[in-house]
Amino acid sequence: MVNWSAMIVGIDHMQITIPVGAEAEARAFYCGLLGLPEVEKPLALRGRGGFWLRAGDRCVHVGTEEDVDRHATKAHVAYAVCGIGGWRARLMQVGVKVLEAVPLPGCERFEFRDPFGNRIEFMEATTTPP
Repeated sequence: MVNWSAMIVGIDHMQITIPVGAEAEARAFYCGLLGLPEVEKPLALRGRGGFWLRAGDRCVHVGTEEDVDRHATKAHVAYAVCGIGGWRARLMQVGVKVLEAVPLPGCERFEFRDPFGNRIEFMEATTTPP
């Protein structure tokens, strides 16, 4: 019998969506404000719209999709960050509404929404895991 759970070895990428034609605004937010570098999307996929980002050793695919209420979901990407207090101040300074998250032991965290309604979480470890 195959142990399928032993065959999943990690996460390659995650995808969020934005409205069709909103790539410039999304790049301004993700590449400009958050500083995530854009990576080249394969030629075979470029006609679908959107773009890809690098977050540490993973990718975030920003795809396009219409008629989605992104505010209605808890789905999100949680980014590990350094200097979470500075991030909070930077986002608030440009008018991003920061939402306090339920406290968890060993980390400080908060949530916010991108200009399209995608939920984002920023987390910073406050203690070293055992």
